[in-house]
Amino acid sequence: MMRTILFAVFIMLLAPQLLMAKGKKITKIVIDAGHGGQKDPGAHGSFSYEKDITLAVTLKLGKILQDSMKGVEVIYTRTTDVYPSLVERHEIANKANADLFIAIHVNSTPFTYTKVLEGYKTVKKHHKTVKQPIYRKIQHHETTRKGVETYVLALHRNSQKEKSIGEWGDNLSEEPGLLNIKDPQTSIILAQYSQTFLSKSVTLGTRIQEAFGAEGRPDLGVKQLPLEVLAGSAMPGVLVEMGFITNMQEEKYLNSEEGQEDVAMAIYRGIKAYKADAER
Repeated sequence: MMRTILFAVFIMLLAPQLLMAKGKKITKIVIDAGHGGQKDPGAHGSFSYEKDITLAVTLKLGKILQDSMKGVEVIYTRTTDVYPSLVERHEIANKANADLFIAIHVNSTPFTYTKVLEGYKTVKKHHKTVKQPIYRKIQHHETTRKGVETYVLALHRNSQKEKSIGEWGDNLSEEPGLLNIKDPQTSIILAQYSQTFLSKSVTLGTRIQEAFGAEGRPDLGVKQLPLEVLAGSAMPGVLVEMGFITNMQEEKYLNSEEGQEDVAMAIYRGIKAYKADAER
């Protein structure tokens, strides 16, 4: 009984300090250019692939961060047209002891189909000769949908997030071994970390969406998805869908220097606003 009471006091008094054990300073940011290589080109539009747009924007964003945020180290999961696995991506962030994980992606819409009448063929049916229509299916991948949305981790993947936090617990505290994942009581601390990281991720996503909105881009909101790269990373993180490659207007914009600079600057401004909040 006394052990339980002491542990409860520990949680109330020490857990908030654990959550801020590294201080409020943000010193390392991982940027993950989605997809990559021949294995995974990502979504495709009328003339381009997602993997190329995400890499171009990632490199621009990284340079802006390095030039404008003194004392912040930028870490990339890829800088060329290669494919790191999803596990490799969050392992890069965990090994670097990063403070934020930003995944860069481009949105798309599902294929739709229409039937086009090509002619008729004569067939016998119930001893009668009838004309049967011949249709051809045409595949469409274009959309008029546009805008930006940001994703945070869905709640039902929290158990993986907590496991990742436990495995990389020494990154979160100045006292190595304090978080012992074999101790059942540690699960309470890990749950608090996970909830705090989710809250921080939502705040980061909101700041990024606000920055895009200020540029006049349609704001599709902050949403949740059970994404592996976010579940496996032991830090707050978001995945930014910066436009629709299946919208011809947005595809041209995202492939232009101006569009990529605009997108990179919006994400930077969102990170900057979040950093100011966190360090206040």
